[in-house]
Amino acid sequence: MFPRMANSAPSFRAPRGTSITCANWQIEAMYRMVQNNLDAEVAEDPARLIVYGGSGQAARNHEALAGILATIRRLRPDETMLVQSGKCVGVFRTHVDAPRALLANGNLVGDWSNWDEFRRLQQLGLVMYGQMTAGSWIYIGSQGIVQGTYETFAAAGRRHFDGELRGRLVVSAGLGGMGGAQPLAATLAGATFLAADVDAERIRKRLDTRYLDHLAGSVSEAIDLAWKKRAARQPESIGVVANATELLDAIVNKGLVPDLLTDQTSAHDMLNGYVPDGMNLDAARALRGSDPAAYVRRARDTAVRHVRAMRRLQDRGAVTFDYGNNLRTEARDAGVADAFTIPGFVPEYIRPQFCEGRGPFRWVALSGEASDIARTDELVLEMFGDDRSLATWIEAARKRIAFQGLPARICWLGYGERHRFGLAVNELVRRGELQAPIVFGRDHLDCGSVASPYRETEAMQDGSDAVADWPLLNAMLNVAAGATWVSVHNGGGVGIGKSLHAGQVTVADGTPDAARRIERVLTVDPGIGIARHADAGYDLARSVARERHVDLGAG
Repeated sequence: MFPRMANSAPSFRAPRGTSITCANWQIEAMYRMVQNNLDAEVAEDPARLIVYGGSGQAARNHEALAGILATIRRLRPDETMLVQSGKCVGVFRTHVDAPRALLANGNLVGDWSNWDEFRRLQQLGLVMYGQMTAGSWIYIGSQGIVQGTYETFAAAGRRHFDGELRGRLVVSAGLGGMGGAQPLAATLAGATFLAADVDAERIRKRLDTRYLDHLAGSVSEAIDLAWKKRAARQPESIGVVANATELLDAIVNKGLVPDLLTDQTSAHDMLNGYVPDGMNLDAARALRGSDPAAYVRRARDTAVRHVRAMRRLQDRGAVTFDYGNNLRTEARDAGVADAFTIPGFVPEYIRPQFCEGRGPFRWVALSGEASDIARTDELVLEMFGDDRSLATWIEAARKRIAFQGLPARICWLGYGERHRFGLAVNELVRRGELQAPIVFGRDHLDCGSVASPYRETEAMQDGSDAVADWPLLNAMLNVAAGATWVSVHNGGGVGIGKSLHAGQVTVADGTPDAARRIERVLTVDPGIGIARHADAGYDLARSVARERHVDLGAG
């Protein structure tokens, strides 16, 4: 649980411009990005340091955050800061090519890696939940997942609807941090979109940023409008303030069937993320504080109804898939035996891209100037314009993606592409074509950085779903290659004990040293994704390894 903060809680905004507070741009990048994670344009609840997912924090508490920022301001170019669950616990002299920070969030020993033990330790002020990019300081708002969601919807269209989503309806729920990408991603893919969220403020935020087109006044109105837009083949999005089960039950009762059905509520955290039926947000917060056990029971009962409604629509013909938020697991554990009849989105639609070392690569303009992202967009088209899908994405993003906090872009580049692009951007910084350095990062949901049997590594070909060596190897490899900061987290978007994942961020400051680090990091980071999938027996990954000269050793 998280205490409510007073209205006087500080506000956050990353510094802009070319003047720096820290010893160099490598360190300044951390200073800006941790504050960018908590910018009100970016974070769900910055007063409580919650970035997204209902409980994912950028720092353990306000005192710890102040300590992190103070330490970054005095950090030297040959020192490394250690951050344990959102609190700085030490600074050690290393060398200039070592990471400037190493972060570990919420990692517990196997038998203790569960929500009850985590929450006990959280109450003692010893741990925090870092989600994926919340506690690793590279969250960029809903824009960070738009392309991945677009790629998923587009892949579903290719598989089930002859590549055409126009005239098709996607139904979902959850319009918070990550789920907020869904309406724009669906309409970019050509579909009509309908979703519920219990939090009116989240819907308002999506309207303000033009990710969502319409707010309906009731569930019935929302359904009527969605089916009218579908019949007219109009790629527009509709939101409604309601619980997911309320929307799905109404669709079932009307005898309607959407074309695609998924969910992005914060079901990984039954206490702090998921809201039970029949409760407004104030009532939910009150029950969380007064009787957490009762709250979790009610939330799990709702998850059961939620999944059963999805299964009914799936049986009627809706193409239904899980979007990696642990909803199926909660329902299964509460008695829904057929919950996993709903397949996961990674094995269904994304794994071939992982086999090629592709995934949600991203970069951020530390200047704060949109013109810097515009120039990098041009660079993508100059370098990779022959990839029609990628070019279409960049062109659409330039028109439709509203920046949140520091201007940023996401682009699914793969092995051999990331490091070449990174070097080219570093050269733009060197030549003064960009006003300030760029930071490169990615979602932890990447090709070789996650062990998550209910999401990224679900249904691996060799049965290695739960093998967690790979994210640890990924983190160590990125440290060895010289990433600017590296992180290892427990839980991600599926919950404590159900995922282990790693992230890296690397700064392009225009120097030759940065170029060498970029070339190493942006080669090995996606490269381990190819190695991971080749080791699991995927022929595509083995073929890519041969073609692109990824050395898989003699094993």
